[in-house]
Amino acid sequence: MLLPRNDSTNGWSRIIPSRTPNAALTEDREADWVVVGAGLAGLAAARRLAENRPGETVVLLEADRVGEGAQGRNSGFAIDAPHNVGSSMAELEAAHSHLRLARAAIAYLARQVKEHNISCDWRVDGKFHAAVSKSGIDTVLRPTLKTLETMGEAHEWLEGKALHDRLGFTHFAAGIYTPGTVLLNPAALCHGLADSLPANVTLYEKTPVTGVSHKNGIEVQTPQGKVKAGKLIFTVNGWINQFGYYRKHTIPLAAHASLTRQLTPEEQKKLGGLNSWGLTPANAFVGITMRRTPDQRILIRQNMAYEPKLSVSDEARARAREGHQILFDERFPMLKGVTMEHTWTGFICLSRNGVPGFGQLAPDVYSSVIHQGVGLTKATIGGMLVADLACGVENPLLNDIQSLGEPQALPSLPFVDVGIKARLNWELWAHRAEA
Repeated sequence: MLLPRNDSTNGWSRIIPSRTPNAALTEDREADWVVVGAGLAGLAAARRLAENRPGETVVLLEADRVGEGAQGRNSGFAIDAPHNVGSSMAELEAAHSHLRLARAAIAYLARQVKEHNISCDWRVDGKFHAAVSKSGIDTVLRPTLKTLETMGEAHEWLEGKALHDRLGFTHFAAGIYTPGTVLLNPAALCHGLADSLPANVTLYEKTPVTGVSHKNGIEVQTPQGKVKAGKLIFTVNGWINQFGYYRKHTIPLAAHASLTRQLTPEEQKKLGGLNSWGLTPANAFVGITMRRTPDQRILIRQNMAYEPKLSVSDEARARAREGHQILFDERFPMLKGVTMEHTWTGFICLSRNGVPGFGQLAPDVYSSVIHQGVGLTKATIGGMLVADLACGVENPLLNDIQSLGEPQALPSLPFVDVGIKARLNWELWAHRAEA
């Protein structure tokens, strides 16, 4: 079984105060519920279970430290508007469902941030969805614009200088600004959510799950202890196939990101534009996801690769860092001498048809996994709703998430590896103008 490995490179967690993790599980436990994976979905599921069943016990198991996995390594966008990752525009077809789900997730997180005074640079700054080429504008931005207009959603179309003045640089030709996206530090958010769990939730960190038995009830094995529980929820995203589920349904990708050092006041003046913004590219496989953070760093996320072993070498990360520096220097010539201070890798998980792995897997076993690279909202709402489903709580949003369908199966090995790599190469070639 593959187990997560923390390479201690996550830039988001390295620029905030350190946190003392919870102890590891070192004994045998019994509980009403066990949740495997304390990412955004797991944190939401455990909290919701505790709210739904305040008289029952919940054990939440995290393989490493909260905020060090993919949940704390994303780009920090809680996106509300329908959003494409690659060239597929399928999400626009179910735009109303995605919008309701995303906004419910953001509202839920906002309540936790306010109620528990979570310091995570939470800012409702909106986002720019931008394209470089005419093709990107015509095939991605204009269909997105039409959807937003049809839905009556607030937006602003920006071209040329109007866009450049907001951002402070001139690489993108046009963009759509939508005001509902929240920008934040994802590691800090996860720390705050973990440290404010209800009293009937016990979180164990540095506790990887090494096996699950369904004989005589549910038993979850870890290196130093086990948990017997009435019901189990998997919230492990791309690691789900390690437990025998969705073996032919997951597309794990490694996504590299870098944060610069902080800009000096003089450098901030040279850059101009808004002092905090976020930008997603028309094609995330080819283009660059970017942010200007409140503490005045520039984030660059670019370079995705198929990684079925969910592991990346230090050498690959070093090459990504070099590439990010080149991209930064090209786009920000006025910031000569600004270097990348942190570079890390996060693993995202897609399905063939852009659908999550949500629902009941077996008697008393449930999952919320495969979050399509938009984990802050999709993982959060998936965790909340799978807890409602498992508890038998009525929630109209269950209709929205279940209406999305089931993940489509992939071809068998070795054809799946060949096919995914071919598809990624096609994305890179066909949409190379968006680089």
